[in-house]
Amino acid sequence: MGFLVNDLSLDGQYPDAQTFQEAIGRLMNMKETARRFGREIFCNRNVAFAKVTSVLSFPQIIQKFDRNKRHSIMQWLTRTGPFWEDERMHGSDDYLMCLNEIVTDSAVGEAAWCCLNGIERHLVSFSPSRWEMSPVSVDLFGDEELKQRVAVDNFWDTSTFEAFLETKPSQIDSWDQLRKMAVPRFSRLLFADNAFNPLEGHPFVPGAAQRLIFLLHTLDRFKSCHDEQGKRTAEGHEIYNNFFTGKKGGGGRGALFSDSSESEKIEFKEKMTFDHPEFPGKNLFCPWHGKTQTPQLRIHFSWPIKAGESLYILHVGPKITKK
Repeated sequence: MGFLVNDLSLDGQYPDAQTFQEAIGRLMNMKETARRFGREIFCNRNVAFAKVTSVLSFPQIIQKFDRNKRHSIMQWLTRTGPFWEDERMHGSDDYLMCLNEIVTDSAVGEAAWCCLNGIERHLVSFSPSRWEMSPVSVDLFGDEELKQRVAVDNFWDTSTFEAFLETKPSQIDSWDQLRKMAVPRFSRLLFADNAFNPLEGHPFVPGAAQRLIFLLHTLDRFKSCHDEQGKRTAEGHEIYNNFFTGKKGGGGRGALFSDSSESEKIEFKEKMTFDHPEFPGKNLFCPWHGKTQTPQLRIHFSWPIKAGESLYILHVGPKITKK
């Protein structure tokens, strides 16, 4: 579960610095509330440059704040984040609309695309704004026709936000918890006994853990997408196009799942060769992998994925092909 600051909810609507200071104070309170529940609110670096009043931009109006408040706000929005665009899922060619406007490349578009693809995302909006509504309805179009519609939860009030968090189960807070959750949950995948061992000793990163869960969830779904003749279903083709080609996943930065390069297959062949989980003495060469970027973690798995054959997860941990 993740929360994204709705960048569209800051569009020059505030009459003066004092009103905006109260508004961003509420947002900072929600950020601290999220932290108390082990959650993060992700922002976009562009928020720090948005128009705040009819004449003043964020960098101009923030100078009117006292030093400590100014420092904590700018640290979050420009340095520490976390920033959802670093792990962006929807592409610039995804046609997403809300309130009769295109919301591609915004937090609204990102949250909607994620919700449509099995990733729980919610919005946190500035208040007052024209975005004081929940849920927010977003439409995904394909070939100029409405393809899907999704409702995204939206929060702008601290008390409502806290009440919502109280209803949610605790977040995973260690790599071992990730392993204990993933192995039984993704029953279509066959995990090597030592698949998660490479994570030992590495600092736990909640955002990366959620990304790994999504990667495993996608592989688990993909494994089920074959008909009685063993051919890939329409859902399977959609998953392949969305996540195994360079068209989607990360705003054009490439597919979430890909093969290693030919040079990497040569240089790192030994490291990408794993003991077979079911047949002692045999090996599996697995250059195909899913990836997170912050930090650089990889899931290496067997390929191709076929009906009637096990899908093995051999490595969940740091990038193997680092030079």
